[in-house]
Amino acid sequence: MNESLDQLKEAQHVPLAQLARNTAYELILTFILLFGVTTIVRWVIGPSLISRSIPQIHAELVLVGAGVALLLAGLILSPMGRASGGHMNPAISLAMWRFGVFPGAGVVPYSIAQLLGSVLGVLAARVVWGQVVAEPPVVYAVLQPGPLWSTAELFTAETLSMAVIVLIVGMCLAEDRLAPFVPWVVGILIGMAIAVLGTSTGGSVNPARQFGPAAVSGQTHFLSVYLLAPMLGAVIAAWLRQTIQHRRAVLTHRLCGTHPDGRRLSDVPASHGTHDPAEHAGAASRLASASPLAVVHRQQCCGFAS
Repeated sequence: MNESLDQLKEAQHVPLAQLARNTAYELILTFILLFGVTTIVRWVIGPSLISRSIPQIHAELVLVGAGVALLLAGLILSPMGRASGGHMNPAISLAMWRFGVFPGAGVVPYSIAQLLGSVLGVLAARVVWGQVVAEPPVVYAVLQPGPLWSTAELFTAETLSMAVIVLIVGMCLAEDRLAPFVPWVVGILIGMAIAVLGTSTGGSVNPARQFGPAAVSGQTHFLSVYLLAPMLGAVIAAWLRQTIQHRRAVLTHRLCGTHPDGRRLSDVPASHGTHDPAEHAGAASRLASASPLAVVHRQQCCGFAS
């Protein structure tokens, strides 16, 4: 009897340990992302051979977008990205919860880790590349809207941009054959946002992308817009996806679009004893149309009923 109770207690603690580990992965991934973004901006837009050879800002933004796209896809497909989901964006974590494949208990820890990782990544870039990172035109890679953009226009543009990205990603993750392409879809969409919107809104579409640079540089005038608008866009997109694909459920919160070991989502897991809280939440969501009572039972067993 005591052994059974010990096993039950251990099982109840595993999801929290898994969530803590994945939260730490998100901090590291976002740290690398912002270090990489700041580095790309420093060498493409800051004083360098590249910026002297390509003085046009639009051409430079295309290069920045391409570099960030490859960096994002690589981080999503990395071992840590496959394990945590590779969100690196509070709006994505919120969207995955609204999709029903990520536990609500994980949204705040993930978001805090992503924002902290953003700050640390920018500070690391300053240490590595020196004073040039703090000076114009780099200025810690902080984003600013164009001079003619009002706060309302910026908020609308960031909301709609994030909504489009989340909607496309959610629809792809609901199709087993499309899900493995999501890392590249995410990279391409973010890269296009940077190239197209860079001189107007800044093309952030990620609260963590702007938080670190704004906090370190002290340029926080539009920070609330860059933090809140993508979150609203994620919620809107989740509702739209459910409306459009009401017969299909999102299959995973992992942006790699596969199981952590690379198997397709349609493959039966080798072990049914996983204690990944996000996987349990996703399984519960996919059972919703079959049996509401089964969903409640599954969530209670996993310790993530909310």
